[in-house]
Amino acid sequence: MQPRTPVTRVLVIGAGAMGSQIALTAALAGYPTTVQDVSECQLDDAAAQLRDRTDKMVASGKLAAEQAGQAHALLDFSTDLDAVAPAADFVIEAATERLDIKEAIFARLGRLAPPHAILATNSSTIGSSAVAGASGRPGQVCNLHFFNPVLVMECVEVVRHAGTSQETVDTALAFARSLGKAPVLINREVPGFVANRLMGAVQKEALALLAGGVASMEDIDATAKTALRHPMGPFELMDLVGLDVVDYIAQATHAATGDPADAPDASVAALVRAGKLGRKSGAGWYSY
Repeated sequence: MQPRTPVTRVLVIGAGAMGSQIALTAALAGYPTTVQDVSECQLDDAAAQLRDRTDKMVASGKLAAEQAGQAHALLDFSTDLDAVAPAADFVIEAATERLDIKEAIFARLGRLAPPHAILATNSSTIGSSAVAGASGRPGQVCNLHFFNPVLVMECVEVVRHAGTSQETVDTALAFARSLGKAPVLINREVPGFVANRLMGAVQKEALALLAGGVASMEDIDATAKTALRHPMGPFELMDLVGLDVVDYIAQATHAATGDPADAPDASVAALVRAGKLGRKSGAGWYSY
């Protein structure tokens, strides 16, 4: 089925690492894109970081200078949601992972965005059913979950809730493909969706093997790479994702399921308390 909703202008809410990269990805695909955030400072930082990213991509030959210039010309930054939401055909919320904040955003979007606009959340832990009602248009709400680094990772999880319309699903899938991504459709909300559940299962087993003294962290990572052909081992991946993010996902999953098997890992939590968050802090399981 071909989507009926035309997407000509994109709005990304949240100028953090994920939101800014999603916006740049949309601009590189030719969409006029606005990044909205309540913080002017955050927007300035995002604009500078995106310039730095494209400069490095151009220097390495991964992106033509002309393409970079065209993408930045399509990017706009604003603190005024009231002003920018009425022009958006597709909205992607990438704000803080707090339900109260997301509900407030979707309530405003329900009032401000055009009647045809699709309202998506990039959340990896909060299903769109939790915010759909606040929007007043639950059929046009879904998860559109990108992976970090957005500019590199191909997968996008399109997650429908029970009330998501087929037209919304078709539009979201087509939009993700237009960004050069490889979307997957998840037909039912489950904690962690698919990718995080698969990743979590591997991480849980790796942590148990390490805690049991079966093998060293380095050898567990080496086995994942040389026997399973994973591009990086589970401990390396946790450091890349961010141990605070890994711990948060585990907390959210455990809160949703109540299953003791889903409880956050004590060793990960200890590293987070020590400020060892992985690559972004200079140390996690490994030192960088």
